[in-house]
Amino acid sequence: MVETAAKKPRARKAKTGDAPDAEAAPVPEKGWRKGLRWAGRIAAGIAAFYAVLILTFAMVPPPINLYQMGERFRLGGIEKDWVGWDEIAPVMARSVVAAEDANFCLHWGFDMAAIREAIEEGGNRGASTISQQLVKNVYLWHGRNYLRKAMEAALTPAVELVWTKRRILHVYLNVVEFDEGVFGVQAAAQHYFGVDARDLTALQAARLAAVLPDPKTRDAAKPGPVVKRRTRSIMSGAETIAADGRSACFEG
Repeated sequence: MVETAAKKPRARKAKTGDAPDAEAAPVPEKGWRKGLRWAGRIAAGIAAFYAVLILTFAMVPPPINLYQMGERFRLGGIEKDWVGWDEIAPVMARSVVAAEDANFCLHWGFDMAAIREAIEEGGNRGASTISQQLVKNVYLWHGRNYLRKAMEAALTPAVELVWTKRRILHVYLNVVEFDEGVFGVQAAAQHYFGVDARDLTALQAARLAAVLPDPKTRDAAKPGPVVKRRTRSIMSGAETIAADGRSACFEG
């Protein structure tokens, strides 16, 4: 018996107006959506970059920062010499905290009470904490603009979360400017007094702390009336924070 071959189904004749079998062409993405996506990628890249730096400098000394690079170019060289925490006189750490941020051990990066006082006084006084100044010095640039302040506000809590208070103060003491082109407490101790940072007396430490708001015009070795007045206040403040426990977070 001869088997009859199965008939193949006849192809349906395409009607006029039917879409072709090929895949439909992709709809072009709107410009604003593409821009948002790229902005998100850039923001994520910047965040990842700073996250790596924050983790790295929690253990490794920052080699140099943008401000130091600019001063090196402008002055033809700078003085800086990194020292370990145990190579800094304890009274120096207390003096800087007393001068710059008496509530350093009590806040999480922002001193809200100081900020409120600054607002009430019309913004004529500063309210930056040591943590904020560290972020500015290590990761950002100097100058007053909204972008830097926004980045500082974002990075400060991250540094406070990852670093210990002692690490924050240790790095700050090694990078802050004490005179034009003189960075860090070791270079400053040698520059002004011819001693190492570990050998600073209470008076010398207070004088160094007294120049920090304006290191380019104040002199720790030949103090004027302002530095002398601040020195007395800082020496008293350093003793007070040691007595009431506000130095425990970095001395304990």
